[in-house]
Amino acid sequence: MQIIKIKFCPWDKEYDFSNDNNLDLKVGDKIIVETEVGTDIGEVIAVKESDKSAGQGELKPVTRLANKNDLEKIGRTDKLEMIKYCRILVKKHNLPMKIVDVHCSYDDSRVKFAFIADGRVDFRELVKDLARHYQKSIILYQVGIRDEAKICGDIGRCGVRPMCCKSFLGDLGGISSEMAENQQIAHRGSERLSGSCGRLMCCLRYENEGYAELAKNLPPIGSKVIYEGVEAEVIGWHTLKKTVDLKIKGRNKEDGYEKIFDIPLSKIKYKK
Repeated sequence: MQIIKIKFCPWDKEYDFSNDNNLDLKVGDKIIVETEVGTDIGEVIAVKESDKSAGQGELKPVTRLANKNDLEKIGRTDKLEMIKYCRILVKKHNLPMKIVDVHCSYDDSRVKFAFIADGRVDFRELVKDLARHYQKSIILYQVGIRDEAKICGDIGRCGVRPMCCKSFLGDLGGISSEMAENQQIAHRGSERLSGSCGRLMCCLRYENEGYAELAKNLPPIGSKVIYEGVEAEVIGWHTLKKTVDLKIKGRNKEDGYEKIFDIPLSKIKYKK
């Protein structure tokens, strides 16, 4: 049995459904599903075979592929107007939150607003006003600052392509300053390493695995190697160029050491 992972909107969590109807599904397809609270339309983000040993509980089946009429129906929702109205109410109730997106269920019974805030927000009165206005079930869903960039982002730092987090990068997990150090760009400073969201750029994690793989072929920092017949200590890497920096003793320097840079791996030998 196939397990179909879907999202109802970019900032929502993932949900699992089963492909009991043996539909020919692929990543990016829009599908109709029956959830515990009604009918909705979501996007396939992964298709995988069921792992019986994982103890997967009973899943609801995918109903069908969405057709042109389904997509036109959800396209008629005036999301911008709904966001604008919700922001007016947020201002009315003086709430420390920012509305960034909205999702309406396919069966038109539920509306889910995404917002960002620094902490917990008492939005009970806001929910009452929204429910009274739209006559639907209202959900407010707190997202992170990175999610706002995925929703609202435009052109990336390259100035050419759309922001990676909006166009093709999914959930990458945590991004740390250690990744910048591994890629030898920590010296650029937080401003140049931050994306439009103000957080460390997603590409640091996206490229980290590649740097880690290349680094396996480089001698450890602090290790001893032989260069031009003389023992040297590895003091730095240039991962992409596959070169190293060395410190060599006894090369006619006042402190007894000489530092040389950018030495190709082909010119050094590992000390036995």
